[in-house]
Amino acid sequence: MKWRKWNNIFHRDLGYLAVGLTIIYSVSGIAVNHVADWNPSYIIEKTSFQIDVSTIQSPPSDTNINQIVSASGLTGIVESTFMTSPDQIRIFLENQTLDVNLKTGNAELESVDKRAFLQEFNAMHLNHPKKLWTWMADIYAVVLIILAVTGLFVLKGKKGITGRGAWLTALGILIPLIFYFLYL
Repeated sequence: MKWRKWNNIFHRDLGYLAVGLTIIYSVSGIAVNHVADWNPSYIIEKTSFQIDVSTIQSPPSDTNINQIVSASGLTGIVESTFMTSPDQIRIFLENQTLDVNLKTGNAELESVDKRAFLQEFNAMHLNHPKKLWTWMADIYAVVLIILAVTGLFVLKGKKGITGRGAWLTALGILIPLIFYFLYL
């Protein structure tokens, strides 16, 4: 068998193996590229409202804290609390933080929920699992290098690396270099 046929078989089979990780890394890459515009892993919602604090003492007792939580319409279990100032309490519930001004009754609730799939994709892309996943990510990077090199030789002639492919390859190298020199 000719070397090009083996190249194409190798390129094709590695390509099939890389599809899942390529999709995960690509979707996550788009998401984290725009981290300045949104949180790609979590949905964070803030709600402001007023509650009656006329019966709440400062610092609040456990009973007062439960009254604040109830008056806010929340049902979660209080995980912890602390006074951020003499008139301000922060109450932590599961996936929620409630800030209440004990003089004015101004309250702000921050709720945090994971973005389905995207949070997990981003964790994998940014190598949060570490350990064995680091090796998996390194193997995937090597597979991408092999796919890039073997892809150069899939076609021959005018459409291959000695024709149009040479120009496209040069452009693919030039684009990141241009941006490198523009921004760094």
